[in-house]
Amino acid sequence: MTPAINAVNKNKILHKIHEYSHDASSESYGLEAAEKLGVISQRVFKTLVVSLESKELVVGIIPVSSKLSMKLIAKAVGAKKAVMAEKSDVERSTGYVLGGVSPLGQKKRLRTVIDVSANNYPTIYVSAGRRGLEIELSPNDLLKVTSASFAEICQ
Repeated sequence: MTPAINAVNKNKILHKIHEYSHDASSESYGLEAAEKLGVISQRVFKTLVVSLESKELVVGIIPVSSKLSMKLIAKAVGAKKAVMAEKSDVERSTGYVLGGVSPLGQKKRLRTVIDVSANNYPTIYVSAGRRGLEIELSPNDLLKVTSASFAEICQ
């Protein structure tokens, strides 16, 4: 059990766990997940952490096939500027290693924005807290359990 799985169980969120054999030489963890699970890449979402000019860390959840827009995520949270957070800051605040960062069960609850494209699907896939493990759940359940908001945050 990971903190992410514990979080969905604790909140009684309807979900499915999907496990696959992670290939350490894979260049994109998210695209690898989509391929191995046989799911279109637009339904598999990656969890990215950005740092605002105030040094606040914010989570952006976007399709693995997309690129996060720093301008749009900053705008979505009322900030002027955002940059990708340092690896050490991400791992310390979330409790997860890069490539396995889940939006669920993080050590410190960070403000979270989910790309609006998640609403195009009845369920989406997010990391369950380690490489090779995904949680499938509805976008609205993810929104509720992370206290997130929806916004257009992809380039």
